[in-house]
Amino acid sequence: MADPAETKNQSVRKRAVPHPGLLPEGERRSKRFLLPRLRLQEGGLVLVIILLGAVLTIFGGTVREPKFVIDAQGEPERVYVKNADGEEVPAFEVRNKFLRPQSLTQLAKDTSFIAIMAVGMTFVIVAGQIDLSVGAIYALASVLGALTFQFFGPGGPHGTTSPWLSVPLGVAVCLGSATLCGLLNGGMTVALKVHPFIVTLGTMAIFRGIAFVITTGQSVGGFPEAFRNIVRQEIGHNLSVVPLLVMVVVTIIGGTYLTRLAAGRRVYAVGGNEVASRFSGIRVERVKLSVFIFAGLTAGVAALIALGYYGSASSADGTGYELNVIAAAVVGGASLSGGKGSALGALLGALVIQMISTGLVILEINQNYSQIVIGAVVILAVVFDQFNSWLAKRRLVARAGTT
Repeated sequence: MADPAETKNQSVRKRAVPHPGLLPEGERRSKRFLLPRLRLQEGGLVLVIILLGAVLTIFGGTVREPKFVIDAQGEPERVYVKNADGEEVPAFEVRNKFLRPQSLTQLAKDTSFIAIMAVGMTFVIVAGQIDLSVGAIYALASVLGALTFQFFGPGGPHGTTSPWLSVPLGVAVCLGSATLCGLLNGGMTVALKVHPFIVTLGTMAIFRGIAFVITTGQSVGGFPEAFRNIVRQEIGHNLSVVPLLVMVVVTIIGGTYLTRLAAGRRVYAVGGNEVASRFSGIRVERVKLSVFIFAGLTAGVAALIALGYYGSASSADGTGYELNVIAAAVVGGASLSGGKGSALGALLGALVIQMISTGLVILEINQNYSQIVIGAVVILAVVFDQFNSWLAKRRLVARAGTT
């Protein structure tokens, strides 16, 4: 006589990955229209961004700024006009606070750092995990990379070293340390079988504490000019193109991995149903480890870009980034219950979060309210996700009742 438990396990295995041709017609239609639903969700984020931009444009007000023109050498030159008395005085122009080039370039630059880390956080959340240590990883990677760059900087003991050696070495230390931190997070979560909330809460304190100890709370600067010149390349009105390009590349790589590769589909499978994934032959522990490694790597990439842009690092860097990064991923459509999310959604979510922060500055609202507003946005996004899940279950029940 067959063992009932074994019979049940076999039935679960058979149901875990059904052949597409054996799916009911309703489920086949659901899978066929999966991509349009994702596009609709991201289209909703685009609509929110447009509405936020319209609100800030209308209610943000204007500001008087000195007027400049570009001279023959390509440098900005102050414009002067004659007043009623015939004297030359500086010319001013009135600009919208939000639409002026300074605000837009600042918004683009600030969004890039959060968006890069939000893509990595999306991997973690899609797999049904959480990482509270991304801000601390960002700080530790920044500090270690800064110390390496300082060692080869103009005032360092090896300041004469060729940039062909010093720059790649600093990049390797920054990215390698961040990846190692992600590996430690994933390794402890898998090996100890402890919820990642507890593990990353502990490593958040450990990583930031290490950064504080090795710098004694001091800022680290003095980097090779070759490294800073690469990152600070600008076009137009001081628009830094490198952070934006890196953000786009990370988003493309993350999106391709999740949607086009079998490894990415396994991330969705583990987050959607870990038990069924095990019965399907997916190595769940390996998938969990990989998403934490990717999250650590993206934190290192953001730290590296920030090093080149700001030219210094300290143990306080990245403080509060945990909330902004998780908020960007959740607002971008990643479900905290796992199994849902996209890299493009993370980028758009980061833009929404940063527009809210920028809007508070433009509207001259106390910045102490920014975290309150972002926290409220996260709660609303979670409530909306739960409501959508409830509606989906109701539709499935109704469809089952009609068959």
